[in-house]
Parts: sequence; C-alpha cells; structure tokens
Amino acid sequence: MASITIRNLDDDVKTGLRKRAAGNGRSMEEEVKVILRQAVGLEDMPNRDLGTAIHKRFKPFGGVELELPPRGPMREPPGFD
Repeated sequence: MASITIRNLDDDVKTGLRKRAAGNGRSMEEEVKVILRQAVGLEDMPNRDLGTAIHKRFKPFGGVELELPPRGPMREPPGFD
C-alpha cells in the first residue's frame, strides 16, 4: 500500500475535510481515500472498514434489544498472601 504527503494544504480545505469526514462518520484519512477513489473512478472499490461492512451486511435484518442484567456490587479482589 502506498502513502502520500500533502504539504501546504489551506486551513480552510483541512477544516472542510474534517467536517465532511465527521459528517460521514469517517476519519479524515479515510475520507481522503474515498475522495481519491471517486476521482480516479474506483468508487466501487469495497470499503476496508470492517465495522461499516458488518453494519451494512446486517442492517436489513433490524436491531436486537437485549435485556441487561441487573448490576450488583463489585466482588472483593483476591488476596495473594
């Protein structure tokens, strides 16, 4: 996998990128990857974010409401005397 560095990026561009990434629930780095994939015509490339891929696969089945067990006091830690 290759890496690139972008120097002298305008502050306004960085701020806009940060806002766009936050709005899409991604890091700035992932947002730049998506933008570059779209720019070179690879927008059909699969998302490498495992959490998003799992969510996308199971979203049609709906959510599950789990009953949480009641909380009790913490147990005493073991003694190593």
